[in-house]
Amino acid sequence: MTTVNSDVGNFFFLYGYDGTGKTYLWKLLSTGIRAKVMIALNVASSGIASLLLPGGKTAHSTFYIPLAINDESTCNINQGSLRAILLMEIKLIIWDEASVMNKLCFQAFDRTLRDIMRARNEENADKPFGGKAIVLGGDFRQILLVVRKGSRYDIVNSSINYSNL
Repeated sequence: MTTVNSDVGNFFFLYGYDGTGKTYLWKLLSTGIRAKVMIALNVASSGIASLLLPGGKTAHSTFYIPLAINDESTCNINQGSLRAILLMEIKLIIWDEASVMNKLCFQAFDRTLRDIMRARNEENADKPFGGKAIVLGGDFRQILLVVRKGSRYDIVNSSINYSNL
């Protein structure tokens, strides 16, 4: 909450086992932000998980993450678009079940937010996620992401733990 109130922006990961209260915390954070007439965006990596969050949607549909992704990918959100303007106003982004997403999805979203947020302040181009407050959550003991014809090394290397973020 201190990060959100100070507009500094930061990047957090909440690792918790199944049943430890992550969803409760997401609801609490969202309600606290919205009670102060600010915008909190709740997304999840799967449709089922997004149903548990207030106003939750899938990350792919919200951020237009490409399905065929690589090291150079960005999300299909243009500067000046309505979606970009909304992203500029958001105070907190909560991303649940992040452990099942490929690290390239987060890196594409990071590049996109840096590009969008530099319109507000040029220094945001050098901050993770453009200086937005981002909270990722998940449990690496549950199902990991799928890498087609990938070895154990490929799967682990594709997780957010091995991202430059």
